Amino acid sequence: MRVRRVSFLAARYSDVLGAIAAGCDRLVHPSAAGEGERQRHGRLIGVLLASPFLAAAAASLLLPPYLGVAVTLAFICAACGTAWLAALLAAATGRDKAAGIVALFAGIAAIAALTAAAGGLASPMALIVLALPFEAYWTGRTAKAAVWGGAAAVAALVLQTALSFGGATPALWHWLVPMAYAATLLARLAPAAGKTVAARDEVAAPRIEDIIDAVVLRIAPGGDIFDATEKSRQILKLPPELLLGTGLFDRIHIADRVGYLCALADLREGRESRKVEVRIRLPQKGGNLPGDNHRHFIIELRRDPGGQAFVALLRDNEEMAQLRQALAEAVDANDGIDLAKGRFLAAVSHELRTPLNAIIGFSDMLLHEMFGPFGDPRQKEYVGLVRDSGQHLLEVVNSILDVSKIEAGSYAMYPEPFRFREAVEMCRSMMSLQAKDKKIGLHAEVAAETGEIHADKRAVQQMLINLVSNAVKFTPEGGRVVIGGKRIGSRLHFWVSDTGIGIAEQDLSTIGKPFSQVQNDYTRQYEGTGLGLSLVKGLVGLHDGTMSIESALGEGTTVTISLPVDGPAGESGGEAELLPMPGRTKEKADGTLRKAS
Repeated sequence: MRVRRVSFLAARYSDVLGAIAAGCDRLVHPSAAGEGERQRHGRLIGVLLASPFLAAAAASLLLPPYLGVAVTLAFICAACGTAWLAALLAAATGRDKAAGIVALFAGIAAIAALTAAAGGLASPMALIVLALPFEAYWTGRTAKAAVWGGAAAVAALVLQTALSFGGATPALWHWLVPMAYAATLLARLAPAAGKTVAARDEVAAPRIEDIIDAVVLRIAPGGDIFDATEKSRQILKLPPELLLGTGLFDRIHIADRVGYLCALADLREGRESRKVEVRIRLPQKGGNLPGDNHRHFIIELRRDPGGQAFVALLRDNEEMAQLRQALAEAVDANDGIDLAKGRFLAAVSHELRTPLNAIIGFSDMLLHEMFGPFGDPRQKEYVGLVRDSGQHLLEVVNSILDVSKIEAGSYAMYPEPFRFREAVEMCRSMMSLQAKDKKIGLHAEVAAETGEIHADKRAVQQMLINLVSNAVKFTPEGGRVVIGGKRIGSRLHFWVSDTGIGIAEQDLSTIGKPFSQVQNDYTRQYEGTGLGLSLVKGLVGLHDGTMSIESALGEGTTVTISLPVDGPAGESGGEAELLPMPGRTKEKADGTLRKAS
């Protein structure tokens, strides 16, 4: 029981000393940058704050018989005032050298007076003169400081001879003062020895806060910070003591405080880690306006495995925030350019349609010789070329208008139920003449159970026409084009495959972009604007469908489209399981590519 009581008292005494040391650290002036300099300032302040109590106790016992109560009280007030003013000087200005000189002179005067009142060198009180060199070395930790302390001790011995009080005789109880001072030495030396061992361990194993470029914070469950590393001086330009308690929270931008508090609440509820981005107000520089001194930081919070507290890493996030802002501005600028481009194309296309309709109409009238026969056969040939060119240009203009409407979100949709086989037959009849001219077989392989689909009939026909037109265009003579379709669950899958020139893997990423057409030795001879697949892709998206492309260079291409049977607002089903050809690549509607195997 007695051993436990002694252990408890020792632990409580150690806690008291730790609290005193922490209080002295908070009084250190911010100008003390290095860890060693801060420790020296803290030790000096601690000595200046505590030593007057020991001097006052000894003076109250030794001086009244010779100087009287009033003079003794004045001596005690002078000693305390001088030491505490020196501590205030060191804490307020950081001038530890000036405070140390004041402390040495005050110590010389106080020890000389007490030693003389105790009977001089014959009294045990004379041993207290050793406190001067020890305290000087304890504070400065240099040989120069110990030399100055030794000189002060000699000066105190000389001065006590001049101040010898008549009739002062040594007494046995005078040992109490040196013994009390020795007890304070033991209390300070024991933690110092422990710190030395810890410092050796730190040299062997560097601390994490010295390795990472972040401020390490320890946060109580309530949100108050009770420890911060010295990296705060470098990253936040703030001493650690200004972050303690609610110091950090008070500097977080008011708009970011909710996110920070929510992260702490999640940790309290059991989350292992959280990450939050905040803006923190840093010390202002000369000439800065209010609000200009907030910088972006990221705080990574984690539960401390060894206790109930939280550990946080605070890193600079300014560069990432600037990149994110630049990206957002670039996206906004790009969206504005796309919108302006769409409006321009729509306006130009509208202006072109009227004269093109006139050109096509009058060309048809001339071609049918409604106002008399041509005098030269070449005139009829030329009029036919004018009509065909106008018709081609009108198709291009209509495609541009449709793509612009889709990009602007103004394309009108009119879903209705219709039989998919009818749309295929209409497309086949339209494209059969073109396929026949190139001696290409155009076949339809639509399953009987496809039935009806609820969609925009004109849009579905446009998809089929564009796909078949591309397939016929890029398939050499004697090739084969197939339109297929089948229903799987709640979705209709249809495809157009050909035995044409195919598409290289590196070119698949450009397929489906407006005005993009693959240019190589095979495709350079084919005309086109690259709007066909772009329009198909947009129409598929309006129907909540998906589109994929499988192709191999020199083997052919298959474009597969999946649409919901019940229309754009219906439930989505699964995609068709396609059997890809070896060596082919596949592109989905979202632009991603994968190698088919």
